Parts: sequence; structure tokens; C-alpha cells
Amino acid sequence: MKILALDSSGLVASVAVAEDDCLLAEFTVNYKKTHSQTLLPMMEEVKKILELDLNTLDAIAVASGPGSFTGLRIGSATAKGLGMALGKPLVEVPTLEGLAFNLCGTDRLICPLMDARRGQVYTGVYISRWGCDGKWQLETLVPQCAADISFILDQLNQIGREVIFLGDGVPVFAERIKKELRVGYSFAPSNKSRQSAASVAALGAIYYAQGRTVSAAAHQPVYLRMSQAERERAEKENRDGENQDEESLDRQNLTGRNRDEESRDRRNLTGRNQEKEGCLE
Repeated sequence: MKILALDSSGLVASVAVAEDDCLLAEFTVNYKKTHSQTLLPMMEEVKKILELDLNTLDAIAVASGPGSFTGLRIGSATAKGLGMALGKPLVEVPTLEGLAFNLCGTDRLICPLMDARRGQVYTGVYISRWGCDGKWQLETLVPQCAADISFILDQLNQIGREVIFLGDGVPVFAERIKKELRVGYSFAPSNKSRQSAASVAALGAIYYAQGRTVSAAAHQPVYLRMSQAERERAEKENRDGENQDEESLDRQNLTGRNRDEESRDRRNLTGRNQEKEGCLE
């Protein structure tokens, strides 16, 4: 089984090729260039070094989210394009599971933290176990989510087991972890703390064997929350709706006041006419 794996879900861009239980190559870059500049050239370089015929692939594994909206779109578009051109299935590997798989084999809880901005993290809680098939497996204790850091720290306090953190959210929330966590913890070393296409390939091979594939046309990245542009549009629509409601209320109030004044005028006029008629009599 030969798997090409892509991960551009975070700051890191990573490409790997694995065959059966052997990692043939991995190319990872964590630098300032955008994934649109790096991902395809990295894949071409790996293909060239391995003298890889892409038609010999069994599947393409891709980090399917959550993560950077732009990064996910680039990785998704690349995987979809390859899958459709080659007629190969895609294996969707949740980003946080791929990240957690970096530490597979530890007896501690594994908690990936990706900085989601706006005071939130993409996170989950996992534990690794040796499976009956002779391979490491991940068990999910807290499913991946977008949440405030306090939420996941509270979950870890409730579980009450030692935990190891990894991901680009660790330096962002290290002080919060120190203050709020009541169980033993540690941070992963730098060679294990960021996204790795090798882990996506390893998990992709497991999921492929389990039949967890999708067609290239059906694949969609998982965002977990709206993008900034979508949030701003929704906020604008809410403001516009509130303004329309206020305008409608103002019109209703004005119409009501006008009707009240007209009713009073009619009553006053009727009263004056009745008084005149009484005087004439």
C-alpha cells in the first residue's frame, strides 16, 4: 500500500510518501512562505527523489481540518486535483488526530493545541493504544473542537491524568496552562510539536485499510467555525436586520401616534358639533 500525504493545515507545509509500514520520504517546511508557494514544489521534489510514478499510489491522504482556512483550501484543492486526475481515492485525516499521532506510543494523554485566534484553540484529547492488529491506534476522549482554552483545561482536570501538549497553540497559552491545569503536564519536543505529513500518511494507511475513503469530488475540508469574512458578513447582516427592525418599529409607532391623533381630532370635532347643535336648540 502506497500513500501520498499532504498537510498544509497550519503554519507548517508537509509532504510525505509511505509504503506499507515504511516512510519513504518526508519534506517539511515551517517558514514564512505561503503554502501556495511551497506545497506543489515540495511534492515535485519528493516525487523526483523517489522517482515516483503517481499512478502507483493507492490513495492520497490529506489533513482535512480544522486549521488555517487558506491552508486547508490549498491542501484540499491539491489533493482533489491529484485524486481526480489519477482516479485515486482520498483519505481524510482530521488535523488534530494527525498531530496527536506524532506522540503515539506515550502513556500520557495527548492534547494538540492549534491557535485558532480570537482567544480560541482547535483541540481535542487522545490516548494511544497498541491495537490487536499490531499497530498503534488513537482513542478519542474529547472530539476535536474549536473552544476557549479554559474548556479543554477543565476537561483535562476532570479526566485527571498526566497530559502532554503539542502544537502551535502551546506557546500562545503556556501561561494559562501553568495557572489553570491541576494535573501533571509537559510539552512535546520541537521535532514532535508541529504537523507532520508522515503522521498523516501513517494514519491514512490505517484508515484506508478500514475502508475510510472518499472520492476526490466528494472531499470537503472541515473548518469547525466560520471564516473571518463569513463572521463579518453575518455580523453585518445581523446589524442590518436590527436596523430594519428598529425602522419597522419606528414606522409602527409613528402610524400608531398618527391614528391616535386622528381619533382624538375626530372626537374633538364631534364634541364641538354636538355643543353647537345644543346651543341652536
